[in-house]
Amino acid sequence: MKTLHINDKDNVLIALEKGLKHDVVNGFELLDDIDAGHKIAMRDIQENEDIIKYGESIGHATRLIHQGEKVHSHNMKTNLSGLKEYVYTPVTFDKHTVKTNRELMAYRRSNGKVGIRNELWVIVTVGCVNSIARNILENFKSRHDLSDIDGIYTFDHPYGCSQMGNDQENTIKILRNIVMHPNAGGVLVLGLGCENNQLKPFYDSLVDIDSKRIRYMNCQDVEDEVKEANIILDEIYEEMRHDVREKVDFKDITFGLKCGGSDGFSGITANPLVGRFSDKMLTLGANSILSEVPEMFGAEHILMNRADSEETFEKIVHLINGYKEYFMSYNQVVYENPSPGNKAGGITTLEEKSLGCIQKAGTSPIADVLNYGEARKKAGVSLLYGPGNDMVSVTAMAASGAQLVLFTTGRGTPFGGFVPTVKISTNTALFNKKPQWIDFNAGVLLENHTLDEVSDDLVDKIIDIINGDKCQNEIHNCREIAIFKQGVTL
Repeated sequence: MKTLHINDKDNVLIALEKGLKHDVVNGFELLDDIDAGHKIAMRDIQENEDIIKYGESIGHATRLIHQGEKVHSHNMKTNLSGLKEYVYTPVTFDKHTVKTNRELMAYRRSNGKVGIRNELWVIVTVGCVNSIARNILENFKSRHDLSDIDGIYTFDHPYGCSQMGNDQENTIKILRNIVMHPNAGGVLVLGLGCENNQLKPFYDSLVDIDSKRIRYMNCQDVEDEVKEANIILDEIYEEMRHDVREKVDFKDITFGLKCGGSDGFSGITANPLVGRFSDKMLTLGANSILSEVPEMFGAEHILMNRADSEETFEKIVHLINGYKEYFMSYNQVVYENPSPGNKAGGITTLEEKSLGCIQKAGTSPIADVLNYGEARKKAGVSLLYGPGNDMVSVTAMAASGAQLVLFTTGRGTPFGGFVPTVKISTNTALFNKKPQWIDFNAGVLLENHTLDEVSDDLVDKIIDIINGDKCQNEIHNCREIAIFKQGVTL
């Protein structure tokens, strides 16, 4: 049975393959059957002693754990509780070299922003017209072959009315940013007419747009909404269908960094791989966004010490404690996160999940902290306020400026956002089982491939996707949006 000792400080090993009771590993006998990705006690661990993985505490033993025992929910528990005080201890940063001289080819919009797709979108201001938007699309597609653009899409959501306060503002911010996203060469903003999210004020709030490419229509204002919408779409299509790719800079590109359906290998293969990728892209001038704030709990001190200034450090402290206060305002504990799938894959506590999760942001400085719905402003790595939920998180990162999202997974998911969502498997078995979901296999890192060579391969893969290759969520039309909801529905 193969095992991995991640850090010299660790008192657990990670099983790389399924082992049987009484197998001998590292000179001692297994006392339990151990699944791949799960933890094995390297020595006797005393009751209340910390369990160490990645060189950090991931919880404590709830009883004496004998050498060779499986370490999981039955004998360990989180150390997390409520709010904490933090001290800024800045770290030094490594530089990474990149072996690519490839060009990026994308669409330069009239406002200077860069899109990696030239799609036509129908964005609804209110969920009441979701079905109308779909009918409009079907009519349009029946009359055009669309070989000269990257497709026409709409994204259902249930909001835009019966909302109050921050909920309504969140809906408006996210939809506004989607409408202005450069992956769309043209957009029809479709309203009903009586909703809270009134169409004309919404449209007037859009900034620096091409009014020939971003148009709007209220369904209650016309007799035949499908016919009238298609007249507008024909005009938008004529404006955008001649767009061509041109050379762009890495500084024009922003990546969203996400994980979902994590397992015990997420923090060993796919997340470190995406972290190294992010570091290399930043070396070339690109940018990245990390969200999933609840999946920073227990590892937040590492991100805080990577802040590029005292001001950024304070913003991260506010981000973390503010999100904990959100949990506590609903009488929820801050540590109840690992899902049944996470636990089946070997993750026991939120600290363990978080220490793996944050590795997606590599080791580069943290440059900024963004509020939910806020566009990226500074070059480098930005942290974004938002939940761990896959749909909400990917939507938020794309709305903040990411043209594509790298999504690591150990359990697998078909999900995709409104931008290309590149699925990276933590293990080879998943890659082989779900080729219709997975774009890249990080499991080869357990098969004598180095992080540098695999991250170079990932750089090439992502450049291909930026330059026009479709990823699996695009091929299979798995495209969703979800908006963060917290308050009252009228």
